[in-house]
Amino acid sequence: MNLNKQITKLDKSRVQLDITIGKEEINKSYQELLQKYSKTIQIPGFRKGKVPVSLLEQKYGESLKGDVAGDIIEKALGEVFESANEFERPLPYSQPAMDKAPDFALDKDLSFSVTYDVFPEVKLGTIDGFKLEVPQVAIGDAEMKEELEAIRERNAIVVDCNDGDKAKKDNIATVSYSELDESGKVIAGTERQDFVFTLGTGQNIYKFDDEVIGMKKGESKDITKSYAADFEDKELAGKTKRLSVSLTALKARKLPDLDDELAQDVNEKYKTLDDLKADIKKNMETAVENKLKEIKNNLLLEKIVEKNAFDLPESMVGAELESRWQMLAQRFRTDVAQLEKLIVASGQSKESMLGDWRAEAEKMLKSRVIVELLLKERAIAVTPEDVEAEYARIAEGAGISAEEVKKHYADPRRKEYLIDDIKEQRLYGQLLEKCTLAKGAKTAFADLFKNEQ
Repeated sequence: MNLNKQITKLDKSRVQLDITIGKEEINKSYQELLQKYSKTIQIPGFRKGKVPVSLLEQKYGESLKGDVAGDIIEKALGEVFESANEFERPLPYSQPAMDKAPDFALDKDLSFSVTYDVFPEVKLGTIDGFKLEVPQVAIGDAEMKEELEAIRERNAIVVDCNDGDKAKKDNIATVSYSELDESGKVIAGTERQDFVFTLGTGQNIYKFDDEVIGMKKGESKDITKSYAADFEDKELAGKTKRLSVSLTALKARKLPDLDDELAQDVNEKYKTLDDLKADIKKNMETAVENKLKEIKNNLLLEKIVEKNAFDLPESMVGAELESRWQMLAQRFRTDVAQLEKLIVASGQSKESMLGDWRAEAEKMLKSRVIVELLLKERAIAVTPEDVEAEYARIAEGAGISAEEVKKHYADPRRKEYLIDDIKEQRLYGQLLEKCTLAKGAKTAFADLFKNEQ
C-alpha cells in the first residue's frame, strides 16, 4: 500500500502513529469495492451482477465510502504493525485508539492518527555489582524433628475415644448446636446437626472450642459467649449469645511410632528410619538451595529496578491487576462478578484492592521487562543438550527417572516454559557473578517458606 507513516513517542511507553494514504490508493480501493458490490448486490429491476455502478453510488455512496475508509485504515494498520518492531507495535492488550474520525474524500489523501501502548524501551544502566544479603539457613535436629512430626501427622489414623474420655485439644469433635433465646428456647433456623471440627482450630462460627473441651460424648450444656466489638464475624461482633451444645461423637488422631515400619509405610524404597531421615535431609537441603537461589534472583532484580527507573504502560499494569483479580476468583472457586460482591460485603471494593496490589505488581512487571530486555540483548540460547541436562537434574532432585520428567514436558508449552527458565537462570548466574553475596540474618527453615501459599 502507498502510505507514509510517522511514529511519535509519548509518555509511559505510549506512541502516536500518524498515517497518510495517497488519494490514488483511496480511489483504487473505492473502485474495487464498487466492482465487487456491482457483481454481488441485488436491486429490484436488475439482474444480479448487472446493477449499474452509477446507481450503486447514487443509492449507497456514503455507506460505500465509509466501508472503503474502514477497510483502508484496517489494512494500513495491519501493514504497519506487521513490519514494526516490538517498540512500535501495540501490546496485545492495548487496542489502538483514534481520537477523531478522519475526513474522507475521494479527491484527497486520507490522514489519520492512533495512539496505543508499546513494550517499554529501557536504556539500562547499572545491572550488576550489587551487594546482596542472603539469609543463613541451617538444618539441624529441631528442623528434622519438625519434619518427622509432620510425617507422623500425615500418617495418623483416627480412632473413637472411649465413652468416658473428656474432649481435649486436637480431638475431632462432632457437635449439634443452636442459639437460645432469653427463656432458653431454641431460636428457629439456628440449629446445626452433626458439625465436625478439630478442637483448638477455631473452625466454627461461634468459636466455642474452649467450652467443648472437657465435655464427654453424649453430654450437652448451655453456654454464654460474648464477642468483642471487632470480632471477625460482623453478625456476632459486640453481641452476647446463649448456645446449646451437644457432643455427639469424639475421635482422636493416633500417631504412628517413629520407627522403621513408619519409614516403610511412607515409601517402599525406605528400609529403615535412617533411610527416611537421610532422604528428608537431602530434600530439605535441596529446598533451601532452590529457595535461596530464588531470593538472590529477586534481590538482584529489586536492585536493578531501583537503579533503572522507567514508566510502565498503563495497559500492561491494568492487564496484570485484572489477571490477579481473576486468579483470586479462582482461588475462592467463584467468578469475578460474585467475587466483587463478596469483597463489597466485607467492606472493601475491587478498586481499593487493585490499588493495594499496584505497587507490587509494577515491581514485578518492571523485573520482567528488564529480564526480557537482557535476554534479548545477550542472546542467551539453550541447546537440546542443555534441556537433556536439565531433565537429568530435575529427575535426580525428585527421585524419579529422566523418562518420567521428559513425559511431563512432552507438552510443547511446558517445554517452552522450561527452556525460558533455563535462559533466565543462566542470565541470573552471569549477573550474580559480578555481585557480592553477604551473610544475612539467620533464618529458621520453616520461616524461609512461611509466606508461600
